[in-house]
Amino acid sequence: MRNTTNHRRLVFCVSLMFFTGVILLRAQSPTGQEILDRVNAIQNPANSSGVMTQTIQTSSGQFRTFELESYSANKGEKSLMRYRRPASVKDQAFLMLNNADDIWTYFPRTKRVRKLASHAKKQKVQGGDFTYEDMGSGDAWKEEYVPSNLGEIDLLDERCWKLQMEGIPEKDPAYQKMIIMVRQKDYYPLQVDYFADEGDLMKSLYLEDIREVDGFPTAMRMVMRNHEDGTETWMEILSITYDWNPPAGFFSERNLKK
Repeated sequence: MRNTTNHRRLVFCVSLMFFTGVILLRAQSPTGQEILDRVNAIQNPANSSGVMTQTIQTSSGQFRTFELESYSANKGEKSLMRYRRPASVKDQAFLMLNNADDIWTYFPRTKRVRKLASHAKKQKVQGGDFTYEDMGSGDAWKEEYVPSNLGEIDLLDERCWKLQMEGIPEKDPAYQKMIIMVRQKDYYPLQVDYFADEGDLMKSLYLEDIREVDGFPTAMRMVMRNHEDGTETWMEILSITYDWNPPAGFFSERNLKK
């Protein structure tokens, strides 16, 4: 009888330890919102200034490469990009405000600034696989998506959180859903999968060659692979700093012409 009682106590203790461990593990796991807040904080420093290349591979296998200056402020809420090369697009520029809700473009041939329609943020930049919103949305994800933590996963020998971002229809999000692989050690995303309204995987963004710049981890190479069109576009950072303050009036229509 004593052995039976001791056995029951042992089983109870083991079960209690197991469930306590599960509860503690769940308590230690961040919520989807907490992960998103950390991602936004680390990916959207106050200001930035840099030079990068944009290479587009078409479905026929041809390549087009551009070089451009890129500036952002107010944690990505404002951004301005100006092309430097090749000569055919030199000085062409676009300004995005309010997380790419408002976009202006400047074409040096006509010397005119034109404001794009609100839906233009979903258009491709230079015919590549990055849209205006992909490049200038800042932390708009907070307003347009509902985040949830789907658990842990290993990717590229890194332990990651699998963050699901479900689009809010009334906010007119660019994508129906996104899945973001966020490495746990610094909350920097390694991969973003974008899904269409039908639930099909449209494209994937791969963040590579991550280095620390001015205290912020930074992907020096970003590859957007379009699964529907069979195309790719990659952005490679040549130089970047987060220790930059924009002059007064920098993010304005007038400055697009300079």
